[in-house]
Amino acid sequence: MDRFAIHGGHRLEGSIEVSGAKNAALPILAACLLSAEPFELSNVPQLQDIRTMQRLLAGMGVKLVRDGHSMQVQADAVNSVEAPYELVKTMRASILVLGPLLARFGEAKVSLPGGCAIGQRPVDQHVKGMQAMGAEIRIEHGYLNARAKRLHGARIVTDMVTVTGTENLMMAAVLAKGTTQIENAAREPEVVDLAQMLVRMGAKIDGIGTDRLTIEGVEELQGTRYKVMPDRIEAGTFLCAVAACGGRVRLESAQPASMDASLEKLRDAGARIRCGDDWIDMEMPARPRPVNLRTAPYPGFATDMQAQFMALNALADGTSVIHETIFENRFMHVQELNRLGADIQIEGNTAIVKGVPALSGANVMATDLRASASLVIAGLVARGRTTIERIYHLDRGYEAMERKLQTLGAQLERLK
Repeated sequence: MDRFAIHGGHRLEGSIEVSGAKNAALPILAACLLSAEPFELSNVPQLQDIRTMQRLLAGMGVKLVRDGHSMQVQADAVNSVEAPYELVKTMRASILVLGPLLARFGEAKVSLPGGCAIGQRPVDQHVKGMQAMGAEIRIEHGYLNARAKRLHGARIVTDMVTVTGTENLMMAAVLAKGTTQIENAAREPEVVDLAQMLVRMGAKIDGIGTDRLTIEGVEELQGTRYKVMPDRIEAGTFLCAVAACGGRVRLESAQPASMDASLEKLRDAGARIRCGDDWIDMEMPARPRPVNLRTAPYPGFATDMQAQFMALNALADGTSVIHETIFENRFMHVQELNRLGADIQIEGNTAIVKGVPALSGANVMATDLRASASLVIAGLVARGRTTIERIYHLDRGYEAMERKLQTLGAQLERLK
């Protein structure tokens, strides 16, 4: 397996372009199952998770042609409605084919999902919502077996805010007969991006960006051209890296309007930030100040940025407190950060981070996607050499991370 070798202690300066959002591209690809007409997608990131979704769709008979960051997709000859365990186990987002398959073809067989081991992420909200819309769903031998002649509108109130649940139910509802209301819907920008594409396809959706979606089902949907939104988590990760190392950066092709919580916390840490519609300039002139965090569904502070800010707080001039409220097992990076010299204590779902003047290089191991990013940030600051094992986690969600960091002056290389 590949690993990163980092020689830390260098300021970061320069300009990089933000890639398309993984968490928007995956449901958008799944939505292509809703029509037999062709799609032209742009700004699709080149990531392992995207390649997994491509293999999943291709196995169903979907035609996909990739050219750089563009992709042509057409689901006019689907010959299978099964999402097999071999693919689903590596990426939880595979569950997103359930709604489109059930809505268009009346059946689906989808393996129960896997993905990062950051905590329990049950699919019961997906199942309950589709059952309310008339689906018969059984769990047999690790698979969700779903059938419905045609889904019908329903009022669905989810027990919790669930991003993939909202996306799956929304895709199921756009072809259902009648009107569906989804209460307690996720408001994340990636959910909005999917909804906007569905509208381009001919769907009728009201309340986009709110916690109440009203969807009037249509008979059929059409293909379209669509550009995937920029990745706000990738952008925030690079901003945290520069804030930790010191220096300045300009992010092109960004979407600062989707990053209010992260940008505000970076300002609290001492960063100077200017934004336009599609760019962010940031300068970090001094050692960061500690910032307290509590993760929450959007527009709150994103759980996907918690680990990166923990690495930043590890170097801050003071003590910070981080509360993780979304996933119960998302502090696995703490032990590895402490190996680099951080001073972090865990009490339940709370981390107490006492900032230290410097970190020192060590061998560490990535445990999940965002934990990997926090270790890269810490390694970029640490004195000496840091080796990060199991960076295949990073390849799931960061496109060419080492090349972008090298552009900013980082001393980092990928070892085969």
